[in-house]
Parts: sequence; C-alpha cells; structure tokens
Amino acid sequence: MSTATFPNTLPELSADDLSRYSRHLILPEVGMEGQQKLKAAHVLCIGAGGLGSPLAFYLAAAGVGTLGMVDFDVVDASNLQRQIIHSTKDIGRKKLDSAEEKLKALNPALNVVKHDTMLSSANALEIFKDYDIVADGTDNFPTRYLVNDACVLLGKPNVYGSIFRFEGQASVFATEQGPCYRCLYPEPPPPGLVPSCAEGGVLGILPGLVGVIQATEAIKLILGNGEPLIGRLLLVDALNMRFRELKLRKNPDCPVCGSHPTVTELIDYQQFCGILPESRQPATVKNGIPQMTVKELKRRLDAGDDLFILDVREPYEYQIANIGGKLIPQNDVPQRLGEIDRNREIVVQCLSGGRSQRIAEYLKQAGYSKVANLAGGIRAWSEEIDPTVRKY
Repeated sequence: MSTATFPNTLPELSADDLSRYSRHLILPEVGMEGQQKLKAAHVLCIGAGGLGSPLAFYLAAAGVGTLGMVDFDVVDASNLQRQIIHSTKDIGRKKLDSAEEKLKALNPALNVVKHDTMLSSANALEIFKDYDIVADGTDNFPTRYLVNDACVLLGKPNVYGSIFRFEGQASVFATEQGPCYRCLYPEPPPPGLVPSCAEGGVLGILPGLVGVIQATEAIKLILGNGEPLIGRLLLVDALNMRFRELKLRKNPDCPVCGSHPTVTELIDYQQFCGILPESRQPATVKNGIPQMTVKELKRRLDAGDDLFILDVREPYEYQIANIGGKLIPQNDVPQRLGEIDRNREIVVQCLSGGRSQRIAEYLKQAGYSKVANLAGGIRAWSEEIDPTVRKY
C-alpha cells in the first residue's frame, strides 16, 4: 500500500503526548512509532466546510502534527447545519480563523497552516509540495480535477470525498498503484447538469460520515496499516444507511496517471469543465437566454408589465419562500408545457439561477420565443429587493 514518507528520525513523544494518546499507544497497529508518524505528518485539507470540519477535527485529535487548510470563504448561517467546526458567533468571520481557533482549543500542540486563497493552477503545486497527504473536501468539479492532477504530478495521495443530498463517496486516488479521479470520471459533466448542494440540498450529518471516513483513510496512510480505499469507491447512502463498494482500476490510457500521460502540467480547469470566465459571459445574455436582474423584474412588475413568472423549484422550497408565480418543478416542466402561456413573456426563476437557466434553455428549444432567466433567483430577490423573503 502507499504510505506517507517520513524522515529517518521521528519526533519524540512528550509526556503530554503519552497521556493524550494513551488509547492509541496500546493499539499494536499504532503504538509509539505510529504515534510518532502521526506527529511528523503534514496533511492538507482542501476546504474548511462540511467535509473539512470533521476531517480536520479528527486529524487534530489523532495527533497529526501539521494540518494545512485551504479556504477563502467566510462563515454563513446556512453553513452551521453541517460545518460543525464553526459556531453561531463565527458568522461573517473567515472560516480559516474560525477553524484554527477550534482546532487549537482541541489540540494546542497542533501546527495549523492557513492558506487563505482560492486554489488554482498557479498556486496548487507550490501549496501541495510541503504535505504528505492531500484530503479533498471541495464541492465543485474544476477544483476536484485540479486537486487530482496536482496530486498525481507530485506523487501525493488524494483522499477524496464528495456529498450530495443523502449520498456520499470516498476513495483514495493518485497513489502509484491505484487509479486517479480521472480514471473514474474521465470527463466532467456538462456545466449546470449536476446541481450544487446549495440547489439540491444536503443532509447535515452526511459530511460528518464522509469526512470521518476521509480522516480514517488519511490516518491509515500515515500509519502504513490497514487496507485503504485504493482502487475502491465507497458509496454511502445515508437515507437507507447502506454502504456499497465499487472496484476501480487504473486506466492505462488515463491522460494524467496512464502509461503515456498527455497532461503533464496543470491546465485551465474552468475551461476544461466548460465554465467560461466571467469576463467572457455577457451580463445580459447567457447561452442565448436574456438574464433579467431582480431589480429589472421589480421595476417591470411595478409598471404592470404582463409577465409569466415560472418558479421551477420544488413545492417544499416554495413553502419556505416565494415571490409568487406559477410553480412547476423543473422535472415536471416537459409534461406541463400546456400550463405555460406561449403568448406572454416568461421569466423563469429558482433559488439562485441555475435550474431556471436550464429550463429557460429548454423552453426556448421547445418554441417559446420570449423567455428570460432571473439572475440570482429568489436568493438575489431577498438580498436586493425584499429581505422579508426568507433565505435558505
């Protein structure tokens, strides 16, 4: 199996270490040498959110000596349902500062290295090079491919986890003998096809389950014991509490880890995933669909314009917050086209603009001539027009 590489001389355990990690020391699979390896280890967590919270907590508690964290976000109230490293008093605070405070309170000897930046092709290799293991807790495809490729190029194990709604995945990628993330997913899905957790939701406890699995895998790699998830994809179904496993094979034709790699340096991962830079996305039109701002919608409604507002969220979302309009969930639209007036100008809206954009494009293809997407969705309406509309 692939393990972390350590210097010939491991750090000594202090009297406090011997007391704190006594339950580890009596495990033959850990013992003194294993705890010394944990103390010498450098692990990098990508993200201080849902997965990063339990991952970092348990690595700190286990005695990992140096824990790096990459994040540039601030704590929002909507994070607290799952990002247990943050608390109510941290709302508006940088996640890295909040996380460091909790981790140091748990283990004062922990060396926390904060990378307050957006991970990119320009900085990933420089950040990763000082770590033994990289744990991927990201929530978007460009960064997942970036983390994977950087790990392969540097020979660093990639402890992978992902979550959505009630389901999660975990594996260990980019080891010498095992597959990488691209072996499993050679191509990213089309932009907008897979909704984010902000659109699709996530059970708060799920990142706890998957993050703890990631921490377990990282510790096993450090100790050099057990059977890590190399060549295996663990599937977690929290709703039915079932775990399944898929066997993965290294793809000899993989462009990154294959026999004849064609990706030998980090690339533009936004472009690879089909996401255009903001400067190349016109503010008023996207994929042929006019983008109506919430301020423009408010102005036109106040002026009495005859607009057909189509809400493509789910009924339970509509109950939480709505600004009126016809509710037809996105999956029901193809069967309910007869309820959408072709003679009126249609404004499609959802929570943040992703689902509504896809439905607007579908309606245009179906022959609707006057269709616009509400940019930013009901969330933008709450922030810019009416704060009494509840955010979720």
